[in-house]
Amino acid sequence: MTTATQTILSKIPPNDSKLTYAAENLLIHYHKANGIVAMVVAQDSAGRRMPFAFLADLFKHFHQKFTYEQIGDAPAFGCNSFENDMSKLMTFYEETPPNDPIKAAQAELAGVKDIMVRNIDAVLSRGERIELLVDKTDQMSNQARAFRKRATVLRRKMWWKNIKVLIAIGLSATLLLYLIAASFCGAKLKCTAT
Repeated sequence: MTTATQTILSKIPPNDSKLTYAAENLLIHYHKANGIVAMVVAQDSAGRRMPFAFLADLFKHFHQKFTYEQIGDAPAFGCNSFENDMSKLMTFYEETPPNDPIKAAQAELAGVKDIMVRNIDAVLSRGERIELLVDKTDQMSNQARAFRKRATVLRRKMWWKNIKVLIAIGLSATLLLYLIAASFCGAKLKCTAT
C-alpha cells in the first residue's frame, strides 16, 4: 500500500483537486487544498461520499488547530500533535458514521459497482484518469458560463456605446441644421420673405 500511496502522491496535480484511485478491493481517496494533501484508504464498500466527508472534516479540524503560517514553517513531522485529533475523528467515523441515505441505495447496486471498479482499474492501468476528465469538464463548463456572462455584459456595453454615439450624431446634426438655418434666418429663426 505504501508504494501505491507514494505513486499517487507523485501524480497529484499542483492545483486543488479530489480524486479516488482503486487498488484491489480498496479505494484510495485524496483531497488537496491550498498545498496540503490528505489521504484516506477505505474499503470499496465505503463508497466515495463518506471518505470525502471524512477528509473535509479532517481539513476543518486541522485548520482549527494550525494556521497556514504554522503549517508552512513546520519542520518534518512538525504537525504530529494532530495525530490524536485525527485518531479521534477516524474512530468517530468508524463507530458512528453520519447517516447516508445514498449508502443504502449503493448497497443494492454493489454488483454493478464491482464491475465499475474493475473497469476503472482497467482505465487507470492505461494511464487515463476519468475523475480528472470529469473535473476538467466541470471546470470548462463553469468557464463557458462565465464567458457567456462576460459576453452578455460586453454586448450590453457596446449597445449603450452605440446608442450614445447615435444620440451624439443626432444632436450634432440638429445643431448643424440650426446653425445653417440661423445663418439664413437669424438666431431666433424668424425668416422673412424679401
